[in-house]
Amino acid sequence: MDLQTLLPIVAFVGITTGMWGLWSIFNKKSSRAAERLEEWRDPFARQKRESNANGGDNSVGAMFNKAAPALSKAFESKSELEQSNLKTRLANAGYSRPNASRNFLAIKAVGLGIGLFLGGGYGVLSSGITKDSLMSLVIGGGMGYYLPELVLTIQRMSRKQKIFLQLPDALDLLVVCVEAGLGLDSGLRKVSEELASSAPEVCSELSTANMQLQMGKARREVLHDLGIRTGVDDVRALAAILIQADRFGSSIAQALRVQSDTMRIKRRQIAEEKAAQTAVKMIFPLVLFIFPGIFVILVGPAAIQLKENMLNN
Repeated sequence: MDLQTLLPIVAFVGITTGMWGLWSIFNKKSSRAAERLEEWRDPFARQKRESNANGGDNSVGAMFNKAAPALSKAFESKSELEQSNLKTRLANAGYSRPNASRNFLAIKAVGLGIGLFLGGGYGVLSSGITKDSLMSLVIGGGMGYYLPELVLTIQRMSRKQKIFLQLPDALDLLVVCVEAGLGLDSGLRKVSEELASSAPEVCSELSTANMQLQMGKARREVLHDLGIRTGVDDVRALAAILIQADRFGSSIAQALRVQSDTMRIKRRQIAEEKAAQTAVKMIFPLVLFIFPGIFVILVGPAAIQLKENMLNN
């Protein structure tokens, strides 16, 4: 049997096996005991299951949630340190839900499968079953696997930058609220309500911290989690200052005012540093794009006249 006859058979068997695996994952039924245990672990489990029974099972999100545990199981790390590191990176990017790490690993698994399929298909169609097609398969799988990591890194950097720029304004308003007689909890709630449109990232973190305080969590743990969840050094410094002020009974308003002034000075220094670097950064576009045009405009007519004089002589 030659290769042209064998390849359609292998493709048919692979597609059939894959479809059967996906069907078994999506239609996996859990026992009643497992459902009761899930209700004890998650109080909203029954509500989610009832909403899925009313038509939510046909959505792509519901299908992905069903397949996510099986897809992410192969990529889960056994080390608690690596799992904590992944949760911290996801929280820094704004994904702090309990299933965020599981969904992220499932997305990486889906990306790996899509990358292998596209890379292998391109390699087989372009050069047949050779070493080049194997290289295309490996490159496609690697790109599909590491693309979610790249997107997560970009989102982390963007969100941390936004929080750093928005925090001084939020601290100024918090200082005003505290000095007006509000407590720290009421001040956090007021800031999250007033700056929800102009500083959504900071307000979401402050509202999460306020919700944890209202649920009875210790203020020290809430402030520590706030610094870890944002990943910004200034927020961690702010959390440390508030923890010390709460422990020793010093003025929280004064601590907030000092931290706000420090962050504002730091932001101004960063702006001055970028302004000082402008002259150096402008050299390369001037040399590559502006100077050639000026040279052509100034020297071009003289060069044309010189050429004409030389031809006439």
